[in-house]
Amino acid sequence: MAATAHKGVSVEEPSTELLESYARLLDLVRTGEADTRPALSHRTGLGRTAITQRTTTLLDAGLLEEGELNPSTGGRQARTLRFRKDAGRILTAELGATGFIAGVTDLTGTVLTMRHCDCDIALGPEPVLSEVESTLDDLLAEVGATPADVWGVGLGLPGPVEFATARPSEPPIMPGWNNYPVRDRLSARYNTPVWVDNEVNLLCLGELRTPGLAKGDLLYIKIGTGIGAGISNAGRLHRGAQGCAGDIGHAAVSDDSTVVCRCGKTGCLEAVAGGAALARDGEELARSGRSPALAAALAEKGTITGADVTAAARAGDHHSVQLLVEAGRRIGAMLATMVNFYNPSIILLGGKVSGAGDLFLATIRETIYRRSLPLSTRELRIERARLGEEGGLVGAAYMVLDELFSVRHFGQWLPAGSPTGMPHMHTANGHG
Repeated sequence: MAATAHKGVSVEEPSTELLESYARLLDLVRTGEADTRPALSHRTGLGRTAITQRTTTLLDAGLLEEGELNPSTGGRQARTLRFRKDAGRILTAELGATGFIAGVTDLTGTVLTMRHCDCDIALGPEPVLSEVESTLDDLLAEVGATPADVWGVGLGLPGPVEFATARPSEPPIMPGWNNYPVRDRLSARYNTPVWVDNEVNLLCLGELRTPGLAKGDLLYIKIGTGIGAGISNAGRLHRGAQGCAGDIGHAAVSDDSTVVCRCGKTGCLEAVAGGAALARDGEELARSGRSPALAAALAEKGTITGADVTAAARAGDHHSVQLLVEAGRRIGAMLATMVNFYNPSIILLGGKVSGAGDLFLATIRETIYRRSLPLSTRELRIERARLGEEGGLVGAAYMVLDELFSVRHFGQWLPAGSPTGMPHMHTANGHG
C-alpha cells in the first residue's frame, strides 16, 4: 500500500462550522449511515451545491472515493461514496503487567495483523518500548506498509495516564515510568501524532465502537493481574478530570494491614482479589500441601500463577474454588457499589481471570444483584466481554481516529491530505 498521493488540497482557513460539516459528512460515510450525495443531503439538511463542494474537497484530499452507480429508483442514478479505509494505517499496542499485544489497523479500526509478546512492564520504559517499537516495525512491514503510511499511534498502559500529556502518573506496577514522555518518544520515531491512555479505557472503547456490541452506559471491568474499570456515559468514554476515572483496583476493601498491594498501600481490591492475589494465596496453599493440585504445579514450574489457580478450580480442586469464590465476592461487592452509584445498563467482564469459569462469574453476578438497589439492577446485563485479545487494539485505533477526525485536529491536517509528518499536532492548538 502506498501513502495517499492526495496532498496539498486547497482548504484555506476553514471555519469551525465548516470543519464540523466536513467531519460530519466524513463520519456518515465512514460509519455507513450514508453512501451517496442525496443521502448525505437528507441526513444533514445541506443543499446539493454545499454537498457537492464539500464531498469534492474530501475526494481531493483522498479521504473519500467514488464507487459504483446505485440502482435507479426512478430518478437520476446516484454514484456511491466510500471512505478510503486503506489510505493510511494506525499502529496500536496494549501493554499489560506481563506482556503486550501490538497490531496494525486500517482507518476503520479493523485489525490487519497482531502479535502477542511476553514482557515485564516493571523493566522500565526504555527496554519495554524498544520491544514494542521493534514489534510494530515488523508488523508494519508484514502488511506491506511503510512509516509514511502511518497516520497515528495509539498505546494503552496498565496504570494511570494523564490523557492531555500522554504521561503515566505514578503507576503502581510500572517502576521508572512516572512522567515518562511516551508521546514524545513514539511521535519522534514514527513522525506522526500519538495518543496514550489507560489500557482498560481502550478495552471499553473497543467494545463501544464495534457494531452490534455494547452501547450506552457501560462498565468494562478487566480482571487480570490487576483490576481496573472503563466507564462510558451515553456511549462516550468517561476519563474524568485528569484521566484516571475507574481505577477501582486500588480502592480499599479490607482492613487487613498484612496484605500489601503493589501500590504500597494495604487493603486494595487488587491485593485481595486480582490475579496476583490468587497467585500469592495459591502458592501458600501449594506450599502447605492443602492443595495437591497446586502443589504438583509448584513442583513442576517452581511458581504458581493466577492461571494455575483457575485451572485447578476447573479440575475440581476445592481450595482453588474457594479462592475464586472469595475473589468473586470481593469484586462483586465493589461492583455493586459502582452499580448503585452509576447505574450502568451493562457490565462487561474481561481479562484473563474473568475466564476462570462459570462459578466465578456467577459469584460476581450474585453478589452484585444481592447488594445493589433493585431499581439499579432491573435491566442490568452482566456479560463477558465480546472482543477477544484484539479489543485493546481496536480501542487504541478508535482513540486515534476519534482525535484525528475531531474538529480541533481535523482542520490541521485536511489541507495536507493526511496527518503523517505532523507529530506535534497535539500542541498546535494548545491542547496538551
